[in-house]
Amino acid sequence: MHAAMPDHCPALVLNADFRPLSYYPLSLWSWQETVKAVFLDRVNIVSEYDRKVRSTSMEMRLPSVVSLKTYVKPAMYPAFTRFNVFLRDRFTCQYCGTKSELTFDHLIPRSRGGQTRWDNVVTACSPCNLHKGGAMPEVIGMRPMQMPYRPTVFELHRNGRLFPPNYLHDSWLDYLYWDTELEP
Repeated sequence: MHAAMPDHCPALVLNADFRPLSYYPLSLWSWQETVKAVFLDRVNIVSEYDRKVRSTSMEMRLPSVVSLKTYVKPAMYPAFTRFNVFLRDRFTCQYCGTKSELTFDHLIPRSRGGQTRWDNVVTACSPCNLHKGGAMPEVIGMRPMQMPYRPTVFELHRNGRLFPPNYLHDSWLDYLYWDTELEP
């Protein structure tokens, strides 16, 4: 295949039920990964770009949307990661509501036996996190807007739809559920 092809032709990857594998981050494959999956017969091509790749023996339009041939059952619960905590909390400090300088805070501080897990960690901005320090939230009057909990993958997908990527190709729009009026 032509090695000088630009990387501006990612493919949206759908599960066999034609839903994206992930919304945030959006499930995209590079054109190279997509072409490989086509040749390994792991995906169906749903839509294509106008761009082509060529080898000495063939020519192929680059897929813009593919669906897996085999359904991948999504996990019920996501992995505990800093990013997923932020996504659960919609990238908002749970104490003051700001969306900048985000960190995460242990509701019951680690110094008091609090553990790093879904039901004890909230998104907090640096100033709120520093102000709370090792204190218990009720002692200093800092109750989170939402108590921490273990979200489902579906809840994170729902929250991910609130943050559409900067670029959505027209061929993807039938499979995504964002308000496209928000696009630049």
